[in-house]
Amino acid sequence: MFVKASEGFVIFPGGFGTLDELFESLTLIQTGKIGSFPVVLFDTAYWGPMLDWIRTHMLENGLISPEDLDLVRLTDEPAEAVEFITARFDARIAEGSA
Repeated sequence: MFVKASEGFVIFPGGFGTLDELFESLTLIQTGKIGSFPVVLFDTAYWGPMLDWIRTHMLENGLISPEDLDLVRLTDEPAEAVEFITARFDARIAEGSA
């Protein structure tokens, strides 16, 4: 339900609930339950090690595809987060799916 009224997520460092919402949103995108939905992870020092682990364990073992890594943008810059979300929204409008 948290996805229904959203146009994207900017996810800040958090605990289990934050991880649950992060992976639920990525699963919904990966399985096609929702369309082009931007997910931004804010704080490279916090999220970077997790993304490194995903690359070295999940990707290298074929548990996710390289395209799945493109679902997430990692940044420390608020303007970059906004640009990523608005660009994806504009693309959805252009294709008629927003």
